[in-house]
Amino acid sequence: MSPSPTLTIQPRADHYRLTAEQWFPLPVEAIFPFFADASNLELITPDWLGFEILTELPVEMRPGSQLEYKLSVHGVPVRWQTEIEVWEPCDRFVDVQRRGPYKLWRHEHRFVPRDGGTSMIDSVDYDVPLGALANFLLVKRDLLQIFGFRQRVLTSLFGEPDDQSGTHRLNGSLVPSSAS
Repeated sequence: MSPSPTLTIQPRADHYRLTAEQWFPLPVEAIFPFFADASNLELITPDWLGFEILTELPVEMRPGSQLEYKLSVHGVPVRWQTEIEVWEPCDRFVDVQRRGPYKLWRHEHRFVPRDGGTSMIDSVDYDVPLGALANFLLVKRDLLQIFGFRQRVLTSLFGEPDDQSGTHRLNGSLVPSSAS
């Protein structure tokens, strides 16, 4: 049985850090391509955000690649631009906000081989206009819901093995689990 996903937000000296960790029974080479394809962002984002990628797809992911989105936050339309700051396939990548609703947004995605599978660890350093009050009233709750949704979708895609045969369902096909 795999460990349960974890999701926390902790205050730092001048910002907040969201940490989400989730284990999958597949090698990183089997799951990383999903994260390397920007079009999958819409799949792992809740519908209530009205999230839409504006950048022409596909996007070649590399340092300096920029992605533009639109979404709705509590009924307010928002445009958001991020840039890939670090791109190390099958290890980690970092996206940073260049324009958008946050004072600070730096999202590191790490992929760590562990226990015959892969731990995916998201670390998001963020800060918001109006600081602690806005974080307490809206942002923290929204981010926990968004990343909780993401964890549920990813579990449905890459989660538990289907049975004791050592296979796992990946995008509708059975593939060998590395844990077998």
